[in-house]
Amino acid sequence: KEMNIKIFITYLCLSFIPLWVSGASKLPSTVTMTKARLLDKIKGGWAGQTIGVTFGSITEFRYQGTLIQDCYTIPWHEGYVKETMRVWPDLYDDLYVNLTFMDVLENVGLDAPVDSFAHALAYADYNLWGANQAARYNIMHGVKESGHWLNNPHADNIDYQIEADFSGLMCPGMPNSASAINDKVGHIMSYGDGWYGGVYIGAMYSLAFVSDDIEFIVTEALKTIPRESKFYRCIADLIKWHKQYPNDWKQTWFELEKKHTDDVGSPEGAFSPLDCDARINAAYVVLGLLYGNGNFTKTLEISTRAGQDSDCNPCTAGGILGTMHGYSNIPDYWMKGLKGGEDIIIKGTSMSLNTVYDMSYRHSLKMIQRNAGKVDNEQVVIKVQKPETVRLEVCFEGIYPAKKVSFNHDDIQEISFDFEGTGFVLRGEAVKKSTEFPDGKVYATLFLDGKEIERSDFPTDFRNRKNDLFWRYQLPKGKHTVTVKVNKSDERYILRSFEYVTYSDQPVKGTEVHPE
Repeated sequence: KEMNIKIFITYLCLSFIPLWVSGASKLPSTVTMTKARLLDKIKGGWAGQTIGVTFGSITEFRYQGTLIQDCYTIPWHEGYVKETMRVWPDLYDDLYVNLTFMDVLENVGLDAPVDSFAHALAYADYNLWGANQAARYNIMHGVKESGHWLNNPHADNIDYQIEADFSGLMCPGMPNSASAINDKVGHIMSYGDGWYGGVYIGAMYSLAFVSDDIEFIVTEALKTIPRESKFYRCIADLIKWHKQYPNDWKQTWFELEKKHTDDVGSPEGAFSPLDCDARINAAYVVLGLLYGNGNFTKTLEISTRAGQDSDCNPCTAGGILGTMHGYSNIPDYWMKGLKGGEDIIIKGTSMSLNTVYDMSYRHSLKMIQRNAGKVDNEQVVIKVQKPETVRLEVCFEGIYPAKKVSFNHDDIQEISFDFEGTGFVLRGEAVKKSTEFPDGKVYATLFLDGKEIERSDFPTDFRNRKNDLFWRYQLPKGKHTVTVKVNKSDERYILRSFEYVTYSDQPVKGTEVHPE
């Protein structure tokens, strides 16, 4: 009996070793490479992203909680990137937000303050969604903690995860330096798992410069994430299932769906197949990387066919793999699709991919020197950093979705609803009555239990819109009455509501099924 206990304990220890020890001896203290190889890897990272987002473009959020079947051929052809950049520039939000942050670093310096990044994002001439758009509105209205979940219902969404690539690409072999950048920039629009998505992606890019072992990169980068977080547990489970089902990525996908698809924060995702959460979408990135095992085509196919944000996920996976292999080693099949696209100015910026390659390279040389590395005429010596865990923070702690209620009202003058719980989000928008009218604003006031809580303006133009009408969390548990009154405003513009989501301090049980 004592021997059996010893064997069982040994088995448990060995089972968990990969999560904190795997590859510990594989991380060198320094890495020397030619400048040409460094540039090739950086170009590979940006090119891989661009190829990935274009490949997954037409599938984005069309497959929610379901796989894209193998019988469906995702199109790819020569010049596809150039063609898509011209007809669908908004697709490239993965790139243009990255480039905005790089431009700040270029013009203000590597020590640029948070306000510089925040201002650049808020006033950039392009469209945003989710956490980014909520942050833009907050910044424009003087809210300092623009990414905190109390101020941003989308704080744990994928947003910063898809725009943290620049941090890893400018920090080759230096994941902690990437984390420091992500701490500053990522909290502009994200918190908790939303922030961890950016930290983790930045670390994988960074490690892709100094390792050709994709499993090592995935596992080692996870050391930057606190074990107590849902994000860590999701990726750790995925790594475990990959070992359990090494030849069946769909089985691992199914295990992810069963355990890690609860979306607490995003009001669109509550009680819906839609899942914008950083955690599950990061898992789809890693799913592609692990089961693709270094193969560019398999990696992009799997990270796309997993569904949900299926342009952003192959974008990230393609960028990490492109960094690991280098630009010169991306297969011709994929490079043909990129042909003609590298000189096109990306929406809302003054940069093309060819401009970005050079800028990102120069930033990396500065970071290598700043972090005890060396740069000479022909080569660089990188002082490699062992990943350190960032602090623990939790989005929507003690907050659980309770109900989603359809609440359609056009041309609101005054609306009201009662709910039982600890919080709510009311969704809606301001619109023009006619497309011939110029954009304007509607002004409204929130009353909670008869008390005035907030006055807000609602722009009709898409770039400056407020994502959600009103919300409040951490209310005393009990019955509450929400009232919204529109102030006197221009009759050319109206405010309308769609639905509201309510929250409680305990998980709400679904319908119990009893045997016949």
